Amino acid sequence: MIYLDNAATTYPKSESVYQALDEANRNYAFNAGRGSYAKARIATEIIDTTKKQIKELVNAAVNSRVIFTPSITIALNQILQGIDFCKGDNIYYSPYEHNAVARTLHLIKSRRDVNLLEMPINENTLEIDVERLKYEFSVNPPRCVCCTHISNVTGYVLPVAEIFECASRYDAITVLDTAQSLGVEKIDMVKMKVSFLAFAGHKSLYGPLGIGGFVDSGHVKLEQVMVGGTGSNSLVLDMPSESPERYEFASANIVAIAGLSQAIKEIDVNKLIEEEKLVKRLIDGLLQIEDTDLYVPNSGRHRNIVSFNLKNYKSEEIGIILDDDFEIAVRTGYHCAPFIHRWLKDEKYLGTVRVGIGKFNTKEDIDALLEAIREISEER
Repeated sequence: MIYLDNAATTYPKSESVYQALDEANRNYAFNAGRGSYAKARIATEIIDTTKKQIKELVNAAVNSRVIFTPSITIALNQILQGIDFCKGDNIYYSPYEHNAVARTLHLIKSRRDVNLLEMPINENTLEIDVERLKYEFSVNPPRCVCCTHISNVTGYVLPVAEIFECASRYDAITVLDTAQSLGVEKIDMVKMKVSFLAFAGHKSLYGPLGIGGFVDSGHVKLEQVMVGGTGSNSLVLDMPSESPERYEFASANIVAIAGLSQAIKEIDVNKLIEEEKLVKRLIDGLLQIEDTDLYVPNSGRHRNIVSFNLKNYKSEEIGIILDDDFEIAVRTGYHCAPFIHRWLKDEKYLGTVRVGIGKFNTKEDIDALLEAIREISEER
């Protein structure tokens, strides 16, 4: 199988990540912070080390804290539902948001009667119009600004630093979704003025499923969304008052955390350069195929995701043919991104065919996909 669905979850992982998972599962799968014995202390050390790696990766401030969750979706829910929004607060979001943000904001609106405002985009380039956004901020000042870093549909890299710089002038809370960018894009929480950064272990970090989380800058204290055992002060019914203990409950997934730690050690800038070459090879090849609709940013703000359609086919049909006849795995449909498809105007295709290129893909993989698309296009 040629795997090109790396925007959903990266596969395979490095062999050393599989080894780290196996070693942790066999030797360190104990309740960290809940035992005085040596193995439990080692599990705690693995967690502390991994949190330090993440802080260094995003240049978080010294007083910031890393909170582990089972997924980035849970992390984003904890962040957004934990903000003490009031009736009439203005929450801005990009049209590229994933349902992890979109549905959470929809729920918050139904409960707290906030205003949800979509960031303006250029209708020709489909890029965020920062100048118009500045004006909208001046008219309707933001309480919170949510922004995905890289679109999981088109690979567009949003101008997060510019957006959050504007938001900071209004003391707005800024929430960054790095599901597709951490380990791929350079991130500096301090310079980018990020209040909360949410991350997924199993996507661009090449770690395992079952681990995500967020980095808390310490500027905003969240309300508690979920509570439970923390292993400390067990006779007190209130959760701890300070981060990260305030937001971490239940037993940590030490096995997944160990795998994530190893994955972070293997981040390789040279691999990113190779991915960029493969993306260009794919785009250039698709442009040579007749009846192809291609959805890529006009500027250089683009990473390793390419969406397209073939005329006379639904996107799902392409995915099925690629799998059945060519053993190529891609993703089709709306990709849990409810807003951007309105701008892509891809309803007649029922979404897009999405190619997610990863560090283990080769030019032979891309050439095989292009040849398959050529054959499919010639059949109708």
